[in-house]
Amino acid sequence: MVMGKLKIGGAWSGVLEVELDDWTVAKLREEVANRSGFPTPNCLNLISSGKVLRDGDASQNLAQLGLKNNSRILASKAAVDQHGKSVKEEFLAEEERANRLSRLKIAATILATRHADGSLPVEDFNLELENQSGQKVELGSETDQRAVMMGLMLHANGKALMKREQYRDALEVLNMGEESFSLCNPKVIEMVDNVPILQIDMVWCYFMLRDISWLSVAGIRLEKAREGIERAHGKESTRLRILQGGRYPELALHLRMELLEGVIAYHHGHLQKSKNALSSAQSRYFQLQVPDDSLSFLLSMGYNDREAKRALRMNNLDVGSALDFLIEEKAKRAQKQKEDLQRQKEILEQKKYGKTPLKKAVNLEKLNQLVSIGFQKELAAEALRRNENDAEKALDDLTNPETNAAIQNEIISRKRKRLREATKAGTDNLVAMGFDRASVEAALRRFDSEEQALNYLVTQPITNAAGSVGPDHQVGGSTGEERGSGGSGHEVGGSSTQPKPAEERDVEMEDELTGELGNADAYSDYDIEVTKEGEAINEYLALISSAENA
Repeated sequence: MVMGKLKIGGAWSGVLEVELDDWTVAKLREEVANRSGFPTPNCLNLISSGKVLRDGDASQNLAQLGLKNNSRILASKAAVDQHGKSVKEEFLAEEERANRLSRLKIAATILATRHADGSLPVEDFNLELENQSGQKVELGSETDQRAVMMGLMLHANGKALMKREQYRDALEVLNMGEESFSLCNPKVIEMVDNVPILQIDMVWCYFMLRDISWLSVAGIRLEKAREGIERAHGKESTRLRILQGGRYPELALHLRMELLEGVIAYHHGHLQKSKNALSSAQSRYFQLQVPDDSLSFLLSMGYNDREAKRALRMNNLDVGSALDFLIEEKAKRAQKQKEDLQRQKEILEQKKYGKTPLKKAVNLEKLNQLVSIGFQKELAAEALRRNENDAEKALDDLTNPETNAAIQNEIISRKRKRLREATKAGTDNLVAMGFDRASVEAALRRFDSEEQALNYLVTQPITNAAGSVGPDHQVGGSTGEERGSGGSGHEVGGSSTQPKPAEERDVEMEDELTGELGNADAYSDYDIEVTKEGEAINEYLALISSAENA
């Protein structure tokens, strides 16, 4: 019989004497659970040399699993789901979760495609790629733009799930984001830090799930992340410091990366390497602790707790720089709101001009160029629309008397059609309220708008209302068919919405994706609350100390 001593750390610290050729993992877990006060052995993970010890079929003893005298084992609380669910409930919950993730990916794909290829926006906003200064940028080809947009949307959604501590779902979404970024030409995004930050976020999810089976892949991800961060930020963050005007937004990000590197080194048995990484992370942690007097000063200036702490951390705790930062950020938000309103007006204008044959929006920059040389705006817009935004062909049409006349006739015809449709819709609306059709048509001929006609009608005696209910209802029924067939006017350049694209949209998922982007800014990826990191640093430094003492 082979006896041995196992050095246990984590949930319970001490030395356990075991029979290596007799004890199984299940028996070891039960013994550690009893000593640590855990309610059931299932609440514990046992980790040795970077591997999670599995119960298996109970045929293998500890010696066969590679444990020997003085082996070190980490006992940590397992990340378990709520107990008490039936198999059916768990299956349905997993099915619903998988369905939601699938919808999210499809919505991200459709959104990115719609906003990367110049299609006419169905929303009142455009998704556009911006640098940290808020300036619009174009990265590579249309395929590259679409891939980056998808990656950014999914990354933002994954970070939102992380904040809600839904790490399993977050990891799934971040994996989809990584896949999206991989579709982009690497040369296009090698000088930005979005992909390295996503890698760090993925490893953080692994860590928070406390499943150490991820160790090997996590190590590779962190190596790539460190290389990518140095490439994007420069050695010792020199490039970032210049771009950020001397600010220090990356401190919390480096803290998390070094903590995770220390955790991985510990579970691989590299104690000194782990201690070095964790000590560096701890130094950064202390560097990010906000002094009460600095915080109090910014709070007295009217800023809230979160934004004040954020500003101080981004500026290496310098109060003056933090105050400048807060003022600049407020000005940026105001400018962004102004630009968003302007973009909404532009999109409404584009919708008025209709779609090109390939379903794209009229290019407003090219439109303004034609207007600047003397062409009437609506005429120039129609010339661009029918020529797929080719400015030279549009100019040829505008300077040709025959095609110019044809374009004008098309515009007049479309206006008449829209007027007929608007008049018919107004008539149907007022008839549905109980007014007889003849009176409604007369009122609409007399007044310019449906509202004015309604105000006039409500002042008139209701002599035919009761007798006209039956016929009016019947006409209203046929109107639905006419409205349904009227959608084809949109393809000719009208502004009504086609039913089919609206049905293909998953509005709930699109809102979830774009909502996260709308709340983000240039510093969101660096804005990490480091409380959990501080706790983890202390936990692993204590484990290292225990191992060294033993």
